[in-house]
Amino acid sequence: MKKLYITLIALALWSCGNSEKEEPAIVDNQEHHDQIILTQAQFEGENMQLGSIAEHDFTETVVVNGMIDVPPHNKSRVTTFMGGYITKTPLLVGDQVKKGQLLVTMENTEYVALQQQFLEVAEQLNYLKNEFTRQKTLFDEQITSEKNYLKAESTYKSSLAQYNGLKKKLQMLNINPNTVLNGNFTSTINIYAPISGSVTSVKVSNGTYVDASDVIMEIVDIDHIHLELSVFEKDIMKIKKGQKITFKIPEASNKTYTADVHLVGTTIDETSRRVQVHGHIDNDDENFIVGMFVEAAIHVNDLKSMGLPKEAVIKSGDYYYIFVLNEKTSENYIFSKTEVATGMESEDFIEILNSDKLKSEKIITKGTSMLSNDSEGGHGH
Repeated sequence: MKKLYITLIALALWSCGNSEKEEPAIVDNQEHHDQIILTQAQFEGENMQLGSIAEHDFTETVVVNGMIDVPPHNKSRVTTFMGGYITKTPLLVGDQVKKGQLLVTMENTEYVALQQQFLEVAEQLNYLKNEFTRQKTLFDEQITSEKNYLKAESTYKSSLAQYNGLKKKLQMLNINPNTVLNGNFTSTINIYAPISGSVTSVKVSNGTYVDASDVIMEIVDIDHIHLELSVFEKDIMKIKKGQKITFKIPEASNKTYTADVHLVGTTIDETSRRVQVHGHIDNDDENFIVGMFVEAAIHVNDLKSMGLPKEAVIKSGDYYYIFVLNEKTSENYIFSKTEVATGMESEDFIEILNSDKLKSEKIITKGTSMLSNDSEGGHGH
């Protein structure tokens, strides 16, 4: 095994008035261990510390992706029952609305025709009702035939059904049937907010013709915002209601938020082989937006395992290494750069899976930044 010497030389350059630090070099010897020699001054100058592998608390997690969402009843796509031209649309994306607030006004001559038809049926209904009552009386007194009685009954009930249907259509268009019965018609209708919330989409402008069922705008109520996560089939048996969730929104913030598992889906998507998990966010006062992508970890098991401070472990390429003390002389520290297998991570520690052979070893646990920088070129195997 080759010995690798790292020397940090400080040169006093009085002619230039500055100093320069020589960059140490790591030589890849194509073995599993690089031997590194540090002087006492280097060890102390980098504030290095020695420690040992010890037992720490870890949490087994299931890493998943998902999004910020709201329940279906907190989202509304505003449509119209009958087509028409938009004559008034005062709202913009981001506006807050209350349930029942005016969203748009529409105009169409078909609204007038519907009101006219309703009034005509209403007028006929009064006559048909009276005729049905008269025929029933005559039939009860055996003055008229059953045929005449049944015909009057059928005609009246058919007209009543038509009346009720037209009345319901007017109500769906927010037209007051009593106003129509008084002979007052309108060519415009108003559409009101079905829920309170924020306008997330406006599809129309003044003059736009909207067909029946076309989406006019979308409203979302974020009062009950939550996480909607997708868990792979292989992990779903580990997920239980009440488990802690930590998550980040990588495109918007480095902050870590917390939630808990509220519902676990009972069906698997046949295409993705995933199950939906619903999480309640602990602090929903944040500026979350529906549709934000999240990276989450569901905490499924707390356990103890052997590990080291995260600073003790450096990554080089696809491999992880630590620096094990081989020998200490009066002037130098001699270390072996040793590959380790890592597992779970906590906030401060990382699990070492191959810890059995390292339990009695002294390891650099602090001050590895210089060694980490010199190892970024990777290590051959």
